[in-house]
Amino acid sequence: MTLRGSHDKPVYVRLREVITDAILSGSYGDGDPLPSVRAFATEQGANPLTVAKAYQGFQDEGLIVVKRGVGMFVAAGARSRLAARERESFIVHEWPAIRARMARLGIDAAELLERH
Repeated sequence: MTLRGSHDKPVYVRLREVITDAILSGSYGDGDPLPSVRAFATEQGANPLTVAKAYQGFQDEGLIVVKRGVGMFVAAGARSRLAARERESFIVHEWPAIRARMARLGIDAAELLERH
């Protein structure tokens, strides 16, 4: 897990993307502990305050839970909620551009599916 190469986004957003990807890929499942703020900051080469901001956003959304004195854990149902959010974001923000490019290039969706 490392920060994505896109530097046009704030670091805390890129950190959130790393965590989101880890949850969606199953690296962290429901109830699994997340690395401590300091450990994750060291691993990602980020400031601990920036990591804390990223974690706080997940906590505010109910995607992670804090157990005082124990650590932070992936909340029950976090993966399915993140997957639904990512699907919606793809359909609304990414798919129109992909579909338009396919049309410009004369790529048929059925042809594309046949190749893989």
